[in-house]
Amino acid sequence: MTNALVGAYPWVKALHIIAVIAWMAGLLYLPRLYVYHADLPKGSNRAALLGVMERRLLRGIMLPAAVMTYGLGMLLAAIPEVVDWHRGWIWAKLGLVALLTVFHILLAYWRVGLAAGRSPHSSKFFRIMNELPTLMMIAIVLLVVTRPF
Repeated sequence: MTNALVGAYPWVKALHIIAVIAWMAGLLYLPRLYVYHADLPKGSNRAALLGVMERRLLRGIMLPAAVMTYGLGMLLAAIPEVVDWHRGWIWAKLGLVALLTVFHILLAYWRVGLAAGRSPHSSKFFRIMNELPTLMMIAIVLLVVTRPF
């Protein structure tokens, strides 16, 4: 099994990167949809359209991409000598991935309120939230590429 995993490493890594890109696209776009949705009157045509877009993005793209990101990431971690668990950067990266996961869950929670016509927060709040995944993504990329500690 180990030899098969080592041989599959480039493919697993490529698929992991593709899954991360898809997940990040959703994490970056969904809060922007919430910015527009938060100020709309309940029951308006635009609110209904945004609700459909939000649901499809969350369930059809973000959830499968997050599951693939985790699954392929665990597979990468199982390949011998890919991760040095004694280095601090990997733990910092995994902590940031956990925060992205919490953010994903919060987005799903906020969507329920928006779908019911109750905006849980203002559009200004969602504008601020829209920046968080970008900052976490930058930190993760820097950690993975530079492995500073």
